[in-house]
Amino acid sequence: MTAWESGFQPDLTSSAHELARYDENVPSASMEPTPRILLVEDDERLAKLVQTFLQSQGFQVRWVGDGQEAMKAIRSEPPDCVILDILLPGVDGIEVCRQVRPTYHGWILMLTAQDEDINEVVALDTGADDYLTKPVRPHVLLSRLRALLRRASRGIPKVSEPASLDEGKVITAQELRIDGDRRTVSRAGEPIVLTDAEFDLLWLLASRAPAILTRDDILSELRGIEHDGLDRSIDMRISKLRRKLGDDQPPHQLIKTVRGRGYLFARS
Repeated sequence: MTAWESGFQPDLTSSAHELARYDENVPSASMEPTPRILLVEDDERLAKLVQTFLQSQGFQVRWVGDGQEAMKAIRSEPPDCVILDILLPGVDGIEVCRQVRPTYHGWILMLTAQDEDINEVVALDTGADDYLTKPVRPHVLLSRLRALLRRASRGIPKVSEPASLDEGKVITAQELRIDGDRRTVSRAGEPIVLTDAEFDLLWLLASRAPAILTRDDILSELRGIEHDGLDRSIDMRISKLRRKLGDDQPPHQLIKTVRGRGYLFARS
C-alpha cells in the first residue's frame, strides 16, 4: 500500500484526531448547498478511499475513471470543483483541462506525480486553479479544496479568468507594451503570444512595479494560497516568461530577481 493510499483508509482512524484538530482552526466552506465534486482518478481503489473521505467531510462526490468520461461529466453536469489526476488512460488530465477550460467556470484542482515540476507549470498554464503533488495527506487535500470554495464565496477570480485590469490601461517598459484591455503583449512592435496564466503573472508584476513581489505575494494573488517554501512553480513560470519576452539572459532587463526577496518588474 502506498503512502498516498494509506492516508485515505475508510475508517480514517490514523488521521481522525488530526482532522479534528485541523477543522477547529480552519473555517469550513459553506455546506449550503452541498459542494459538488467530480473526482477523476483511474485507480479505483484510491478513488473509493478519497470519495469516502470527502463524503465524510460533507461533499457530494462523483467519480469517473478516464479523461473522456471526465469531459462528458463536466459538460453535462458542471461540478463546483474537479479533482483531476494528470495520468489518465486515453485523454490525460492536461488535455482534459485544456478542452473544458474555455466553457467550464468551476474550479480545477490538479494532482501531479511526485517531483514532476514541469507538470505543475503546464497544469497552471492550461487553466488549473491549483495543484497537489502525490502523495498527499487527507487534511492537505481538504484544506486546498476548502480554500478554492472559499475563494468562490469571496468572489476571488480563478486563474483562468482575466486579472482585474483597468480598462484601457497600457503599461510600457523599454520596448515592451502590455495592453490590459486587450490582454496583448508586444515588443518593438512584434506580438508576443502568452497564455492567460502567463499574462496574469506579467500584469501582476508590471502593475505593481516598482514593488518587489515575493513568491508568497504571487501565489496569494494568482492562486489564493501561501508559499510553502518548496513550491518551485513560480520560479519556473518566471523563467518561461522571460524566454518569451526575450529577457532570459542575465542580467535581466525586465523581470529582475532580488536575491532573498522576490521579483521586480523594471519599467526603465
